[in-house]
Parts: sequence; structure tokens; C-alpha cells
Amino acid sequence: MDCASQQIDHDRRRLLGTALVAISAFELGTDKPAQAGPSVNTQGRNVVGKAGRQPSGSLKQIDAGLLSIGYAETGPATGEVVVLLHGWPYDIHTYGDVAPLLASKGYRVIVPYLRGYGTTRFLAGKTMRNGQQSAVAADVIALMDALRIERATIAGCDWGARTANIVAALWPQRCKAMVSVSGYLIGNQQAGKQPLPPSAELQWWYQYYFATDRGRAGYEKYTRDFAKLIWRLASPRWNFDDATFERSAAAFDNPDHVAVVIHNYRWRLGLAEGEPRYEDLEKRLAQAPVITVPTITLEGDANGAPHLEAGAYAKMFAGRYSHRLITGGIGHNLPQEAPQAFAEAVIDVAAAT
Repeated sequence: MDCASQQIDHDRRRLLGTALVAISAFELGTDKPAQAGPSVNTQGRNVVGKAGRQPSGSLKQIDAGLLSIGYAETGPATGEVVVLLHGWPYDIHTYGDVAPLLASKGYRVIVPYLRGYGTTRFLAGKTMRNGQQSAVAADVIALMDALRIERATIAGCDWGARTANIVAALWPQRCKAMVSVSGYLIGNQQAGKQPLPPSAELQWWYQYYFATDRGRAGYEKYTRDFAKLIWRLASPRWNFDDATFERSAAAFDNPDHVAVVIHNYRWRLGLAEGEPRYEDLEKRLAQAPVITVPTITLEGDANGAPHLEAGAYAKMFAGRYSHRLITGGIGHNLPQEAPQAFAEAVIDVAAAT
């Protein structure tokens, strides 16, 4: 074992030990799923959940593709599989209340840390710390292969929603159905280079900050402060407390977190190169492929992050499709703010196939 491998193994054991202590038990919620429909009123339920709420009864680790992926799992091993994908700057605790609702209905729920988060590690020190969209999606396919999961309902928000979109578009045979917060999020570098109206550009201030050396250094120095600011801006009516934030912020201590995040946003603007291994996938994504699997898209009525109106992307879903507006002051991190409405969408779309 070379020095790089020894360091990776040390980091993996240290982070895994920490995470296993943190995610040692799962407390089931007592509320029934919210009523389904085109507009779901959460009646102000975007408040912090019970202290210590975690996304699974166990945290596991498996080598998959380029990574050793840390993932939470709950529900019966023989259940129909649901994969839940978090975004930036969040982590698997996004689904701390969603996962047990789904498990109680008999689903096997898998919640992985994306590359650059939590206990997920690159297997080789020389591998590029790449955050481009197709790389993250390929990680999900590699995880499913490693777990011998042929098909799954895939659901996500933020980076997780984009990743779910890409899996559904490029590997529809692996995606039974999909739930996506904020709809169709597949992009490409050419589109990323096109200027937007000033009011829209203002919402992407952090993307331009990350394009600079000062921005990278700032994010590395103030990672937690930066993430908490994004949480507040993206979900202005979400009353999360410090304990809730810190549970997720621990995932940002991953040694590759800053590199992956900065590359993701620089790649979108065409300021950073991707990897040749993903070139064909990106060419297909640049054609804005229509998604054919059954889909429910969700939007919170108080989403402070950049997002399109539902009518702007409805045409990108050619299969069975519906959109739900989740009301009650729900922001960008919708699964954590309105877990019952999110779980209900997953159950409904999975049953529609």
C-alpha cells in the first residue's frame, strides 16, 4: 500500500467511525404523509425536526467505480429500492425524515453521500476531483452496480435533482421513476456561457465568486459560514437550529469537498475542463434529452434559490408527469423542510409504474 492509499484508508476509517456514532439509530416520525395533489399545504411544517433525527439505522461503505461511497440504508432488504440524492451545501440529513416514512411503507431506501461529502472517498489519489454533472451521475450508476440494484426510483433536490435527471435521461432502464425538486436541471457548458438578465445573474453571485482564486480560498476558509448563508438565502422561512446545521456541516469536512464544489461551478461556466471519460455523456446531455420515465416535480412556495417556473420545463418530461407546488413557506431544501410531501411524491410516482 502506497502512502496515498494509507492516508485514504486512515481517513476512511476515521470518518466512518465518526459517522457510525452519529448515525447509530433512526427515529420514525409519527405524522402521516401530506395529502397529495397539485398544491400541497404543509401548514407551516417547515420547522426543525426532532433533535438527533438521522437518515438511517446504519451507515455503510462500498467501493463503487472511482469511489468508496458512504451511504445510509433503511427499510427491508427485499423492498423496492429508492435512491435519495442530496445537493449542495447539504448532505444525507436532507432525508432524515423522508427515509423512515418510505421504509415504513416497505421501501429499501439508499441515501449516498455524493463525491466530496461525508465518508465518500476517491479510491486513488491521482483521480481528478471532478464535480461535473455527468461524473456525479456516473457515481450513482456505479453505486447501483456495486449494490446489484437493477432499477430504482430516484429522487433528489439541488445537485441531487440534476443527478436524478441525468440518470433518468441517459440510463432510463435503471430508473423506474423520478422525483425532482425544481424540475429539469440538466445543463451544458455552452448554455452556461450565455448571459442572463442582471436580476438573474445576481442570484448566481456565488458561482462567480467561486470562479476566482479569492472565492476558492474564501470557501475553504469559511466553509461552514458560507453554507449557513446559502441555507438562509435559499430557504428564508426554514427555522433550522444550529444543531440541525452542524449535523450536515460535518459532511463538508471531507478532504475533497472544496475541490469538487469549486470544479462543479467552474465547469458550468466553461472555466474548467472536464474529463475525457465523460465527454460522450456530456455531448448527449448538451442535446437536452427529454425524460421519459414517470416523474413528479416539486417546488416550494418560498424557494430563494435560482429556479424556473414549472411551465418552463414541463415539455421536457414525455412520460407520465405531474407538478406539485408545496406551500407553507417551503424553501430550496424541500425534502428536509416538507418531508411528508416529498415522501408522498416518491410513493405516488413509484406506484404509477
